[in-house]
Order: sequence, then C-alpha cells, then structure tokens
Amino acid sequence: MVALKAQEVDRFVAKPPESVSLVLVYGPDTGLVSERAGQLIKQVAGENDDPFSQVKLDGSDISNDPNRLIDEALTIPMFGGRRTIWVKDGSSKNIVPAVELLLKNPDQPSFIVIEAGDLKKTAPLRKKFESDKLAVALPCFPDTDRDVDRLIDEETRNAGLTISREAKMALKSLLGADRRASRGELQKLCLYAMEDQRIESRHVEEIIGDASAFVMDELIDAAALGQLKTLDQGLERLEAGGMDAGVIASQALRHFQTLHLCKLEVMKRRSAEDVVGGLRPPVFWKRKSKMVRQVEIWPAEQLERALVRLNDTVKAARLNPVLGPAILSHALLMIGQYANRANR
Repeated sequence: MVALKAQEVDRFVAKPPESVSLVLVYGPDTGLVSERAGQLIKQVAGENDDPFSQVKLDGSDISNDPNRLIDEALTIPMFGGRRTIWVKDGSSKNIVPAVELLLKNPDQPSFIVIEAGDLKKTAPLRKKFESDKLAVALPCFPDTDRDVDRLIDEETRNAGLTISREAKMALKSLLGADRRASRGELQKLCLYAMEDQRIESRHVEEIIGDASAFVMDELIDAAALGQLKTLDQGLERLEAGGMDAGVIASQALRHFQTLHLCKLEVMKRRSAEDVVGGLRPPVFWKRKSKMVRQVEIWPAEQLERALVRLNDTVKAARLNPVLGPAILSHALLMIGQYANRANR
C-alpha cells in the first residue's frame, strides 16, 4: 500500500520515481489536484513534445470502454520516450475496472495520472490504489498558512518582487481555499505591482478587489449577518463563475469555526473587538467590523448548530457536485434567515 502523507507529496511531485507508473491525485482542493497532476505529467514528459506521446482522457471515455486505458498504456511512442496519460474527472464515473486491468499488467511502460475529486476512504477507486503496491495515491488538502506563505514567496520571487509584511498578512487572509485560484490571483497581483517592485497593502486591495476570495468572504459575511439580498446576489455570481460549491462550503465552515472560538472567548468577558483583533492571521481590515458584529449577534448554541449544518453541507456538496450549488444555497439561506432575525 502506498498512500503518501501530505509532507511527502511535494517531494514526490518534484521527482516521481521511475519505478512508478500509476498515480491517483485526489482531494477537496480541486485547483491543487489539477496543478499536481499537471506537474507530474510535465516532470515525466520532460522535453518530449510529441503529441502522440501525451494523451488526455476523460473519465467517461474509460468508464464506457475499460479496455481503452490499457490499450493506450501499452502503445509504444513513435519517436521514443515515455508515454504519459492524463485521466481527468476520474471520480465522476466508475473507472475501477479500467484500473484493475492496468494493475494486472505491471510492466506496461506508460506513466498514468488519474485526477479525481474528494474521495472518501471507502471510495472504491481510492481503496484500489491504497491496497496495491504498484500504485501511488497523492492527497491534496486545502493550503495551510505555511503553504500560503510558501506560495506567496514563490510567486513574488519568480516575478522579481518583494512584499511588505502588512501586504503578506492581508494576502494570507484572502488565499488558500483553492490553489489554482490563489496562484492566479497572486500572478495578477505581481503583474499589477511590477513597476513599483514591491507589493504593498494598497496593491492587494486594488487588484484583488474582485477576486474569488473576496467574493467568498462577502458571501459568507452576508449569510452570517443576515443580509439576504447580498447573499442571493453573491450565490448567483459564484455559480455563474463556476466556483466549486464544496470549496465555498468548506470556507464557510472554517469561518463559523472561527466565530465559535471567538464567541467562547467573549463569554470569558473579553470584548468582541479585542478577540477579533487578536486573530492570526489577522482579519482583513475591511472585514473586521463585520466579524465583530457577527460575534455579537450569534449565540454559541446557534453557532454550534450552524457548524453541524455546514459540516453536512460540505459532505453533501462533495458527494453531489451537480447538486452542490443548490445544497450550498439552501444551507446559507437558512443561516442567513436566522442571522437576519438576530441582527434586527
């Protein structure tokens, strides 16, 4: 069984062993899943730009025809090198029969990456990989504070820029829900600040004002404050933008966990302003007063109920991606309706 731990994944992606031929990349951070799958393919393909040596398949392609994957894997590249096969959306269809055919042919020469979503421990595809010595499973979880720090440093270094401490702290409160979205926003920020050679807080505010992180924050704040009109508009914007409902639900869950911790501190006779002001990473200054108000209007008991609802929403949205937006909307509207009454 080969199931790498989080700290081992980056080393594996940077230099995948030649002995490995079958990798499953999965997890709740869809942007990170896609990024790591692409990095693996690039590392193995190297300078080989022969289009016949690089194959991309959809999960439905091999679900309908399990032999398709093994046929592609056994095909010898016309101009030499190692053939790479990238299977996208591997969790939406049953591709276990196709994987079983691969595992019965351990000497096949190709390198195969299967990109999947958030798979439970009991998911057949994940169990198949984790129970076989020839396959490797790479989990991709949402970025921690340390991951976001490293991502910020990487992108600013690549752009030849420096960044102020205040700007970095502001960025950390806005990034991390989705690796692909975070990297895209950082690259846009670096391009915007290129002439100044140094990223300041004003650059963060000016260029990421319409970023998905901000939109999510506005959406979650609207639900927590009972601003139903803003909440409805935010849900429409995020759905139109194709944002993953599971990612938003996870972000909302983390936000309410923070509110709950703040409320417990307030119950020890500390002021909401002091508690929110002491959060690390710090709350973006434009959100601070909203967070204080949320801590004031939500009783601890109701926050605990909201946490249960959001936890169930995260699971349901990930298991039912098609229904995810509707599931998320229902949960946030229920939360918003309570907050609307409390805020009055």
